[in-house]
Amino acid sequence: MVISRGGPGLRRANDPPLLILTSLAEGPKHGHALAKDIEDFAGVSLGPGALYGAITRLEERGLIEALEADDRRRPYRITPAGHAALAEAVAEMRRLAEVGATRLGLPRFA
Repeated sequence: MVISRGGPGLRRANDPPLLILTSLAEGPKHGHALAKDIEDFAGVSLGPGALYGAITRLEERGLIEALEADDRRRPYRITPAGHAALAEAVAEMRRLAEVGATRLGLPRFA
């Protein structure tokens, strides 16, 4: 499943769709909570345009869905398709990391 515009799979660990799916894998969050969580776990600060643009694209692809608004905030949750896409992306990154570690002579991942 293609998540980013860069072709098959996700291309960068700091790709907004990947970061959003990773955050939502922990549970539903609204936009501000997503941005804060992403900054905490990835050190990436997503501006409103990047965050909400990626949310819109993920919704259009059926990878996340909006929940009923809580006050003025609309939370989102990952869908089963989003979970599968994230798992595929993580497996792809894990394979790349293993090859890179091997070629650099670094210890293998557990």
